[in-house]
Amino acid sequence: MKAKTTQRKERTAMQTLQHLSARISYLPPYAETDRPVLAAVRGEDQTLLIDAGNSSAHAQLFLRELNNHHIQGDWLVLTHWHWDHVFGMKDMPMPVISHRLTYDKIKEMQQLSWEDADLDQRVQEGTEIPFCAEAIKKELGGNRDIFIPAPALTFDTAMTIHLGGVSCQIEHVGGDHSKDSCVIYVPEEKVLFLGDCLYANLYADEWNYTAEQIFKLVQRLEAYEADRVFLSHHDAPLTKEEFLSFLQLLKRTASLTKKHKGREAAIMKEMEEDVQRELSEEERETITFFVNGYTDSK
Repeated sequence: MKAKTTQRKERTAMQTLQHLSARISYLPPYAETDRPVLAAVRGEDQTLLIDAGNSSAHAQLFLRELNNHHIQGDWLVLTHWHWDHVFGMKDMPMPVISHRLTYDKIKEMQQLSWEDADLDQRVQEGTEIPFCAEAIKKELGGNRDIFIPAPALTFDTAMTIHLGGVSCQIEHVGGDHSKDSCVIYVPEEKVLFLGDCLYANLYADEWNYTAEQIFKLVQRLEAYEADRVFLSHHDAPLTKEEFLSFLQLLKRTASLTKKHKGREAAIMKEMEEDVQRELSEEERETITFFVNGYTDSK
């Protein structure tokens, strides 16, 4: 019991509300139990929260931190359906907005058990990710009384919420990570919340990107004029330069994967020649993900 208490203290101590601006506040991620970024966009009239957290404890921590800074959420939007973004929903007292596909997946999740035996069985069946199952066990401990309410409002393509002096443009973008992925853009602040849309597909035998999906997704994201960009499991928001560099890495790797028909050694060789140095761990991992997702369409 003492160890668990210490762990919880360490976890919450690392997660305190950060302020990007007078309008944008966020709770950083916590990798040990896969807690994503949670955020608040404050207008003159209302506040929109982004994602519900991966547990009651996570959601309650976020609400306490907001309350400490006199922030109260009026709406909550989900970036996608994965457990770490929705398990805290029952503790969020405001109406929830999601994409239609997110709503459908949540209705499916409502029928599932999250006890160890059931999680382990789904891992064996390939319908649950091993590290997610372990993170659920660490985050929730023995308290698996999980209820995920259905979102109150859904949309298909895009919608805008006007909060008073600031607005949030919510757009469905899809991608390899999850078909229902949505982004939230705050034009007055030039801030973009990506959720997990730029991460690989983890619900696969081998984690992967596909060139087709990445080309489509990057084209859509490049249209946003963003000075700060949040990915849900990155410790800090990306600068514009960092964001564009990441998009360029994805595009270049997708092109080389098609050119070399998924041959990893050839892709790495040409990319090293391009950059005139040894590839970084991130570059190598990105190549591997594209190789894993490559299929010859001819």
